[in-house]
Amino acid sequence: MRQRQTRPRLLQAMIDAFHLPDLRHRILLTFGILVVFRFIAHVPLPGVDINALQGLFERNTLLGMLDMFSGGAMKNFSVAAMGVYPYITSSIIMMLMVPVIPRLQAISQEGEAGRHRINRITHWLTVPLAGLAGYGQLVLLQREGVMASTGLLPTVAVVFALMAGTIFLVWLGEIITEYGIGNGISIIIFAGIVAGLPSMIGSGFLAKEQFGGLVAYVLIALATIAVIVIFTEAHRRIPVQYARTTFRSGRMYRQSGATHIPLRVNTAGMIPLIFAMSMVLFPGMVASYFAGPVDNPNFANTIMNLFNPNAVLPMGLFYWGLFFVLVIAFAFFYTMVVFQQQDLPGTLQRQGGFIPGIRPGKHTATYLNQVISRITWGGALFLAGVAIMPFLARTITNVQVMQLSSFGMLIVVGVVLDTMKQMEAQLVMRRYEGFIK
Repeated sequence: MRQRQTRPRLLQAMIDAFHLPDLRHRILLTFGILVVFRFIAHVPLPGVDINALQGLFERNTLLGMLDMFSGGAMKNFSVAAMGVYPYITSSIIMMLMVPVIPRLQAISQEGEAGRHRINRITHWLTVPLAGLAGYGQLVLLQREGVMASTGLLPTVAVVFALMAGTIFLVWLGEIITEYGIGNGISIIIFAGIVAGLPSMIGSGFLAKEQFGGLVAYVLIALATIAVIVIFTEAHRRIPVQYARTTFRSGRMYRQSGATHIPLRVNTAGMIPLIFAMSMVLFPGMVASYFAGPVDNPNFANTIMNLFNPNAVLPMGLFYWGLFFVLVIAFAFFYTMVVFQQQDLPGTLQRQGGFIPGIRPGKHTATYLNQVISRITWGGALFLAGVAIMPFLARTITNVQVMQLSSFGMLIVVGVVLDTMKQMEAQLVMRRYEGFIK
């Protein structure tokens, strides 16, 4: 028994899960679907110059980051080149539109049936978004000379193949969520990120002349992961007491109980990073269509240099400084939107709960708003620090062959923690059922 307690939680949960047939089946099904995903990621589409495509990804930082998320699928221009990101975009759009459009808000309040309808709308919205993203990706490759211009029918065939790859990956993710372990969409993204790590680390350590910088780079990455774990799990507990009056057999009984509301320090998750990166990349992307030769700079070239994440100092400070400020701003904005949707003061009042020392209603709302505003500063500064960590790591260590991705680390840590919690919950439930029997 003492030996069991000294093992790491995740390792012990895996060992215990493999002793239970149904959990073992769920884990093996999850791994099997990930193998299918990796196979799909290496099925290329025709008509692409692979050497020119790899050169494009080396020049374009954004494409290189997206390729890491897809596990090399974009660099191979495979059927799964877009991954599940059209579905993620659709989910974010629906998340923002539900509180704005009264009809969608009414559907979301219909319980389980309403959630199913919102989920169905999200899936249908994914299809046109995948088509637009696939066509845009095809046009980009043709403009860069990676893929020759083709007629209408081949273009439609390639776009439909990319759309089918995205929908197929979303379907695989739904199977993992229902029959496997963890959130399927997150695990698909996690697998794409992890699949690209060995080659990136290997290429980094082959540069022996920068071995000292690589060691420092790895230490910074490990410290960043530790901070992400701390802030992902950090929350402020608000004590709540319940006082209810019930009538049984003609007599009045007073019941009381105590619990707490966990307010997360990082309520917004990754959404501020996504919004902020979209804002800082958009001007440079638009300017790239009007840029002139490097030896004859114009206004578009200046905008491209200002919004270039790889720009040398001091030009690079503008991009990363603006990124830092926008992450903080979006973190507060999104946290307040989510907090207002939850309506915690109204829920407490309807359930007969109250915060000790705080009057129900307006006073409770004011108190909770003050608390969430204070702790959001910690979450916002944490996200902003993680956002600029690639720039700091590259500046401190002078390592260019490896890319430290804020999104990648947040996703990997979040998926591992969430999967570990779900596995432990499944084990606790089965132990409880075995005890009852």
